[in-house]
Amino acid sequence: MNDATTAPGCLITVEGIDGAGKSTQVERLAALLIAQGHRLVSTREPGGTVLGRELRRMILGRELALTAEAELLLFLADRVEHVATVITPALRAGAIVLCDRFSDSTIAYQGYGRQGDLTRVRRWDAESRAGLAADLTLLLDCPVELGAERRHRETDRYQVLDRDFHQRVRQGFLDQAAAAPTRVQRIDSSRDLAAVSAEVASVTLGWLAAHGFASMTRPASV
Repeated sequence: MNDATTAPGCLITVEGIDGAGKSTQVERLAALLIAQGHRLVSTREPGGTVLGRELRRMILGRELALTAEAELLLFLADRVEHVATVITPALRAGAIVLCDRFSDSTIAYQGYGRQGDLTRVRRWDAESRAGLAADLTLLLDCPVELGAERRHRETDRYQVLDRDFHQRVRQGFLDQAAAAPTRVQRIDSSRDLAAVSAEVASVTLGWLAAHGFASMTRPASV
């Protein structure tokens, strides 16, 4: 967790398999928090920095044949830069940082999905974060088959992988949620968009209120 004495802001991450609806919910939640007067920095991994955008193109593109270890190291390079230049400064300034993917994705995709050495993946991930951890994680969870149906185009190197890969990734997220039930809040994203958005808003606003992040306006409708 963040040290409130040096980082008065908070880090909220949104996780889930491809097709779980993360990007849509991040956009909706960001709009809600801004409407309520919260100071917000909305970002993503990979791609939250200039370096990250280049790494995102390299990692997710299908032009390069990357080994699993090279792929992991590129993700971690993105995180080192992202934490140092975007997330930590925003937290120290008292902002809410809303991040589309973070540490849990590394464990789920590179550890479980790629079947890497979990001990090493976790160790390298921890080092890349320099002690930083999410305060609240919203895990948007849905069956792998539904995620595949929702993906309109199979474009990046992960979306074209088989069902077994995505099932391992989903299990990786669920295992992390079970290990950290206070931090990780599982939200059933197989439901309709409005229902999912309502729960995302309820969980987030409830957590913020309980931890002293009062809104500056009356609650906005979801």
